[in-house]
Order: sequence, then C-alpha cells, then structure tokens
Amino acid sequence: MEYLPETSSTQTNMILCCSCGTAIEPNPTNMCIACLRADVDITEGIPKQGTIYFCRNCERYLQPPSAWVAASLESRELLTVCLKKLKGLNKVRLVDAGFIWTEPHSKRIKVKLTIQKEVVNGAVLQQVFVVEFTVNNQMCDDCHKVEAKDYWKACVQVRQKTSHKKTFFYLEQLILKHNAHANTVSIVPVPDGIDFFYHKKEEARTMVNFLQAVVPCRYQTSQQLISHDVHSNTYNYKTTFSVEIVPICKDNVVCLPPKLAQSLGGMNPICLCQRVTQTIHLIDVNTLQIAEMSGTTFWRTPFSSLCEPRNLTEFVVMDIQILFDHGKQGTVRGPVSQKHVLADVWVARPSEMGEKQYFCRTHLGHLLQPGDSVLGFDLNNSNVNDKYLESLPADKIPDVVIVKKIYDKSKRQRKRKWKLKRLEQTEKEETSSIERDYNDFLDDLEEDPGLRQNVNIYKDAQKLAVDQDDTSDDEDVPHISLQEMLDDLHISEDATGEEGAAMME
Repeated sequence: MEYLPETSSTQTNMILCCSCGTAIEPNPTNMCIACLRADVDITEGIPKQGTIYFCRNCERYLQPPSAWVAASLESRELLTVCLKKLKGLNKVRLVDAGFIWTEPHSKRIKVKLTIQKEVVNGAVLQQVFVVEFTVNNQMCDDCHKVEAKDYWKACVQVRQKTSHKKTFFYLEQLILKHNAHANTVSIVPVPDGIDFFYHKKEEARTMVNFLQAVVPCRYQTSQQLISHDVHSNTYNYKTTFSVEIVPICKDNVVCLPPKLAQSLGGMNPICLCQRVTQTIHLIDVNTLQIAEMSGTTFWRTPFSSLCEPRNLTEFVVMDIQILFDHGKQGTVRGPVSQKHVLADVWVARPSEMGEKQYFCRTHLGHLLQPGDSVLGFDLNNSNVNDKYLESLPADKIPDVVIVKKIYDKSKRQRKRKWKLKRLEQTEKEETSSIERDYNDFLDDLEEDPGLRQNVNIYKDAQKLAVDQDDTSDDEDVPHISLQEMLDDLHISEDATGEEGAAMME
C-alpha cells in the first residue's frame, strides 16, 4: 500500500500591490513590503545620532537627568544609558538592541535597534536601524568638588600633644599600606597634626574607624549647620571628627599611676615605652618585665611622659656587667622580654669623664660595651613636675634611665639603601625639625624589627646602583636586609605612547 500525499483544499488568492502592481498575498494595506517601507517610516521621530557624557576621573557616564553610573564598554548598564537618550523610543515597541563594535578610542558608540509599530489598518511593520552616539568628556559634580580642593562636608582632625611628628610618620606609612586615603579630597598638615577632608560623612567615619584600629586614640564629633530648607525639612551639615592620639611615643620615659602599675603585673612605676602600635608597649628596665596597654586603659587613667627624645642626655658607658640570673628571680609576676639582656652599667657624661659616674640598670646589655655612647634621661639632675613621680620613695627613683644606643650617623646613611613612600599633601611643611624627626623615624625602623612589620619598605635603585661594589660590613650598625625590601613599581610606555603595564625593578 502506498500513501498518497495530501493536497491542500485551500488556495491563497493573490492580489496586486496598489502602488507597483506586484502580486502579493492580501494584507490590510494592499501594499507590498517595499512600497510600505518607502511610504511609511516607523523610525521617524527617533534620533539617529546622540551624545553621551563621560567623566574621565571616575569613569562614569551621565544618566539623565543628573545621575552618574559606572559602566564598561558594551555592558548592559551602558546600553541602558544609551536607550534613555532616545526620546521617541516610547512610541514604538523595542524588539532587540545591541552594540556594533567600534574602536575603543574612537569616542563613538553604535547601537543596533529592532523596533515594531502598527501602521495603516492594523498592519505591524518591523524595522532595523543604527544609532551612533558621540562620547564627550565632562567632569561630574563629585570630581569637580574634589578638584576644587575647597569643598568638603566632613573633616578628620588627627592630633597628638607631643613636640615631634614621629608618630605621624608611622601613621602615614600605615595609611599608604592600606590605601586608607583613597577618598580624601585633600590632606593638609598642621603644626600639631594632620587634617583629612572628605565630601561624604561616611568616608570620614571609615577613616576614623581605621585610625582606631591601628593606633590608640579617642575621638569627638561636632557638626556645623550650613543651610536649612524649611519647605523640605532638609539640613546641610559639615561634620568634624577630632581624633586624639595618646601623648606617649617611642623612647618616652613614663611614670605609671600606682594602681595601673599594679594591674600590669606589679611593674615598677618608672618604665620605658618601646613602641606604639595598636597598643602601648612598655618595658621595665630593671626587671625586663613587659606589658601592653590599650588606648581605653590609658584614657581611663591618663599619665604623661617624663621626658621627650629631645630632652635626653648623652652618656658614655664606663663599665658593664651582664646579669644572667634575672629570669630566676621570683619578683617578676608578668611576662619577661626574651629579646633584651639585663645588665648593670656605670655611665658618665662626656664633660665629666673621670670625675663623676652614675650607676643604673639597663635592658640593652646585648648591645652595649665599654666606650659606647648612649642616650639616657638624667632623673637625678632634672626638674620634673609629675605627681606620680613625686609620690615615689627616693630609693625607687633611678639616677639615669638609659633609652637607646647612639650609632654613627654617617655609617647609617651609607648602609641605608631603602626608601619610603609619602602622602601627597596639599600643603607641605619642610623645616629642619621635621626633617630631623623624619630621619629619627628612619633610624627607629632600622633598630626595631617589630615597628617595621606594618611598613612597606622599598628598594632605592639609585643607592643600590651606586653602592653595589661596597663590600664593607658594619655589624654593629643596625640595617634592614634586602629580603625585607619591596620592589618599587614604575609605569613604562609602549611604542604607541600609551602607558604599559607596571614593570618591576
């Protein structure tokens, strides 16, 4: 048995186009598609060219009327921005939209659109066309305020009641390492601190939270009313965060309150500040007992330092005796430093050599030898107005507290083949005292490995190239090894003049 194909019982009657006479199937317009497209243009009223605005600073596009959105090339967000620029698009039905590839640097964006619209007698016509957009550069309001340098809505004022800026140099390196200054409008140094300006309150609060995480401090907030709209009940404030860092720095000799010294494991009230990081690190030079104090504990029972680094006196070590049994003593109840060695020393002023000597105990027994020069605080011949020090008995007050060893500065400069990055500040203070404080901070980084753990140290290519044949080795001078240094980044240019990838030295 064979199957015969079924024949259609219905036949389509053909008609002639009313314009050109071509045989076509019947439709509501009685016109062929070619004549209908020639007679009716559904893209009429939709612009074939447009302009969009792009901010080169923040890389955002203007979305009418006043919003700026971040969008990459040929992305959905950029397509939305382009379609909203077409005014007559709401009168037709959008079927499809997509990008046509153009050169990224041509400042041209082409969008291919497919639309449908009902024309004569209910007939639906579909048409494809291309809209070309020109990208013009225009600075957005936020970037304009940043470039103005004088517009801000929030300010973070960082202050410390000390006579030097070594703490701010350390804080500067922490900010650079964590890129905490990314949203600042401007950075202005002041005599007793530094100011950070922001155009959003939330960004300033983020900086305050960062400062609380890296240094012991406290802050207060104040607001100033700038304008008030009584109709919409909106207020415009300028907010200021006043951050105060503890007035205790590295190499400060302090006298602890009795209750605080007892809570820290029965330390001697007179102790030395080793460093200030997230906490205050203290060491008892008589027993090597160490303790850490948070900023909250300090502000609960505040105290001041007995001397600043500039008030230290130079002494010469006449004799030294190492104490090897200090760890066996039962008088120490807290943790003991294993990086220091306790020793009894006899020191004398350079002007009093052979006339008068001072006896004291120091934690630098692993560094000192007879003939070395040290910096110490002469409590016997100083006039210190401190209520906690005056309440101590005379036998508890040492004659001299040795703080640090003095090294040859010429050797240190010769072996220093590294550098640090600095913040870009609106106004720079360059004085001899600030330069001296900065050099002292570099010396502290070389002497204290714990202090430079949170600091990015970079190789100085110029000094490495000059001193690559220098084979002299000074074991007694502290220095930073080459393994602890990072390679600095430089932007190179390719053959087309564009910036290339970052090259490692």
